[in-house]
Formats: sequence, C-alpha cells, structure tokens
Amino acid sequence: MKKVALIGATGFVGSHLLAELINRGYEVTAFARSVDKIPVKDGNPKTIALDVTDTKALAEALKGNDIVLSAFNPGWTNPNIYNDFMKGSEAIQEAVKEAGVKRYIIIGGAGSLYIDGKQIVDGEDFPESIKAGATAARDYLDVLKKETGLDWTMFSPAINMHQGIKTGRTGKYRLGTDEPIFDKNGESVLSVEDLAVAVTDEIENHKFPRQRFTAGY
Repeated sequence: MKKVALIGATGFVGSHLLAELINRGYEVTAFARSVDKIPVKDGNPKTIALDVTDTKALAEALKGNDIVLSAFNPGWTNPNIYNDFMKGSEAIQEAVKEAGVKRYIIIGGAGSLYIDGKQIVDGEDFPESIKAGATAARDYLDVLKKETGLDWTMFSPAINMHQGIKTGRTGKYRLGTDEPIFDKNGESVLSVEDLAVAVTDEIENHKFPRQRFTAGY
C-alpha cells in the first residue's frame, strides 16, 4: 500500500482527491490549515494541521511517505493569491526534497495549456477574477521544469472543471499533455470526481514523469 501525503485536503479539489485515495485503499496523511472537517474512519486519513510555508515542520511531517500530492491553493478570493501561491508552492517543493520523498504531484491550472500556440491565461478574454491565480500556476510550472531532484508531475484540469459540473465519477476520460482535451461538442470538460480518478491513476501508472498532463471527456 502506498503512503500518500495530501496537501490541501479540505479544498474543492483536495477533498475529492482524498475520497478517491481512501476508496482505493491508500494510506493517507491529510494536510490542511484546519483539519476539523476531514472525515476519518479507522484512523485513515491521519490528519495534520500546519502552515505549508513552515518548510522544516512540513518536511518532518512528510517523511516516510511514498508520494506527496499537492492541491495547495491560498484561495481564489485572496487578493495576494499570486505571491502566496508561489511562496507556498515553492515551500512545499523544498519540504518534499528535505523529507527525502521523490515523487511530487501538483494540481495546477488550465491557464497554462496551449491553444494555437498561445497559453490560455494570456488570452484577451481570460476572466480577470482568476487571472492572478492562473498566472501563478503557469509560472510555477516553469519553476518545476527546472527541478531535477524530484520526480514531479503537474496536472492541469480541463478548462471547465467546477462545482457546476454534475457528471460525477464516470472513471472515463482522455489524456493529453500541453493542449486541452475537447469533446465532440468542442468543449473541454471534466468533473472534479474524474479529476481525482485521473490523478490517482497517474499515481499508479506513472505515465508523466517530469512533465505536465491534462484530461477531459
């Protein structure tokens, strides 16, 4: 049984990742700023509340895990989201290395995907309300590409991946790398439940070492 450290376990994406991992029998340590709402059954997951920017404390807590899976996000309404995302992500990256864990999987954003050779986040019609966070996720991917000490992977969700998608868990999706996956209607869509399936499948199949991938229907 693989031991997975899940950072950001109470968020929209993180909570679904946690459910998928637990349902598949992984031994999970769930990290969040507040862990009171994390459901625990028979001691799984183990829960730890801490600030991810406390690199030394995080590194100590990560030791002994096989994989670190980060769904860290400082909050889409955070006015300082760009700086906080970069600072937190780089702190987690350093802590993973200090802990001696080799595999590091990160949930990024769709904004760094390319359409016609241009990253989506740079488009004129990209929503201003999420631009700072999307830009941070894009820029952090550039940081990761220079990382040689970790076996890292970043997952970029489909363009449409939000609470309003009611497809649920189908277990079916198609994979891509740097461009969105579009369905027969020309839409890039994935439910959060199937995002969790795709990411957990990557834990098991290890198809995308040191690169970014995406998924959609």
